[in-house]
Amino acid sequence: MATEEPLLAKTLEERKWRSAITEELKKLISMAAPMMVVSVSQYLLQVVSVMMAGHIDELSLSGVAIASSFTNVTGFSLLVGMAGALETLCGQAYGAGQYHKFGMYAYCAVISLMLVCLPISLLWVFIEDLLILIGQDPLISHQAGKYAILLIPALFAHSILQSLIRYFLSQGLILPMLISSCSTLCFHIPVCWVLVYKLELGSTGAAMSICLSYWLSVIFLSLYMKYSSKCNKTRVAFSTEVFSSIKEFICFAVPSAVMVCLEWWSFELLILLSGLLPNPKLETSVLSICLTTTSLHYFVPYGVGAAASTRVSNELGAGNSRGAQIAVHSVMMLAVIEAVVLSTIVFCCRSVVGYAYSNVKEVVDYVETITPLLSLSFIMDSLMAVLSGIARGCGWQNLGAYANLSAYYLVGIPVAIILGFLVGLRGIGLWIGILTGSTVQVVLLALLTFSTNWQKQAIKARERIFKETSNGSLA
Repeated sequence: MATEEPLLAKTLEERKWRSAITEELKKLISMAAPMMVVSVSQYLLQVVSVMMAGHIDELSLSGVAIASSFTNVTGFSLLVGMAGALETLCGQAYGAGQYHKFGMYAYCAVISLMLVCLPISLLWVFIEDLLILIGQDPLISHQAGKYAILLIPALFAHSILQSLIRYFLSQGLILPMLISSCSTLCFHIPVCWVLVYKLELGSTGAAMSICLSYWLSVIFLSLYMKYSSKCNKTRVAFSTEVFSSIKEFICFAVPSAVMVCLEWWSFELLILLSGLLPNPKLETSVLSICLTTTSLHYFVPYGVGAAASTRVSNELGAGNSRGAQIAVHSVMMLAVIEAVVLSTIVFCCRSVVGYAYSNVKEVVDYVETITPLLSLSFIMDSLMAVLSGIARGCGWQNLGAYANLSAYYLVGIPVAIILGFLVGLRGIGLWIGILTGSTVQVVLLALLTFSTNWQKQAIKARERIFKETSNGSLA
């Protein structure tokens, strides 16, 4: 009997753990699935505009493509990264029941990001001159500069939109974002077509349609936030307390932006390096296909990572270390399943993947050769997206920034240059290098995640939230 009791207790504990994992998986899937749709819908807004402009003529396509790349690197990626601070601040405040603080953080993010838009806007005004300075064709530079200037209103809308998305995400309100993103995409496609072709505005119409669509999303989500009963707890009146939270927001926002941008920029650098290889047209085309494919796939694990960020931050804010640990284990299971399934599908379809982008036999054959590496990238991207989500939920943005710097710029890019240029593997060598960087990033974030004392992490989150609240009430 004495030996049976510990065994029985162990069995019951295992059953409780499995039951908790099952319930957590249900919560994660219910959040992750719609977030995938939200992310893809927002991504397609710019893609649709580039495609519409691309069918005008080759000059429009070149100018809009360069402008989109430049504005993403210097502006939109920065705002996405900085807004990630709210996944820590709002997520933990919501879990702790500090709804007033939650609302203050949301206002703080909007103000901070809009201020950041001012110097970015100034940079975009001079994009034409910058492109000519680095040797780009003057006609293409003019087209790109005009398109970038017209996107400035979209930049300000994007700053508010990213803050609102984190506001809803941190409290698990996915439905309004889903409705908004799908409706906006349905609005964007015909409006872009009318502006570009019927009104014959060309690339100007393509940029205007993005601005209209972003501001439509902002208006919808703002109205929902103001009038929906589901936002009653977190809807607060604007006060000067917002400005006292800016310093705290920046402390998380800057490393969060660095964390996102370092990774984003490394892939853009890869495309630039491919243009220096022998037969640059082929190499750039193939690596662009690989990058486009991985970008489309990334939105699947990104949705899972966003759900993980919310669940982990909410549980830590509530002081529930066991709940946070269960969320981490559950989301990692989900990430592994997704990674294995999709990477296997891509590997099995390696002989036809290239035909989705090109009918040129040389390109298709090259894509087939590099697809096994692409399937490995799918696995790393899935794990990395989820581990990054956990890091944001815990407030590890500074550690994540160091991990990304080490992974891509101390390991990945140097390996890519050595293999691509010195060893002579060309595009395959470049992709092996970036895959090596992704692998190092996953290993570093995994070591950080699975060596964490979740009890201490929960205590730390609670202390920070209530210390700030106490300081605010004393003031």
